[in-house]
Amino acid sequence: MSQRVYNLFQKSVEAKMQVGEELAPLIDQAGDMLVNALLADKKILVCGNGTSSALAQIFTSSLLDRYEKERPSLPAIWLGSTVSTYTAIAADYNYSDIYAKPIRALGQQGDVLLALSSSGNSANLISAVSAAHERGVNVVALTGRDGGDLSTLMEVNDLEICAAVNSRGRIHEIHLLVLFCLCDLIDNKLFGIE
Repeated sequence: MSQRVYNLFQKSVEAKMQVGEELAPLIDQAGDMLVNALLADKKILVCGNGTSSALAQIFTSSLLDRYEKERPSLPAIWLGSTVSTYTAIAADYNYSDIYAKPIRALGQQGDVLLALSSSGNSANLISAVSAAHERGVNVVALTGRDGGDLSTLMEVNDLEICAAVNSRGRIHEIHLLVLFCLCDLIDNKLFGIE
């Protein structure tokens, strides 16, 4: 069994190395987008489904609390955090509105929506991106495989970071690394943290 576990480590490293060179400049651009929004007193809205929602929560907690070192809290909202609102919207309207409605209520021009999806095809994330565009909110989409339908929604000021691998597990691992890279870039660019 330990050989199987070691092989999983190898596959994880190989997947990250496969996409790392291509994604590095995109991650840097996304870092600039997030930093510019924060410097303009805007906020970061974050959403995803399942494992992607858990990753969204990790990212927002790293901004609201801290990443590696102490620094002031940063305005980030995990849109899946209020279960009662989430379930009310799903029951009263449609599951595809669970993120779109909060974005319409909270999103302001210049904010950034960070949408995470391993497939890029979730109806609620597609609705979220459309709602963001309606409100003048820029979008950073973390996708996988071929980017799915989210790829087609990207506008001029948006950015897609696509982990173009076929394993869902590897996509989530890459997304987590991307989020940690963004945390590092934000801390470095805003606070000079090395």
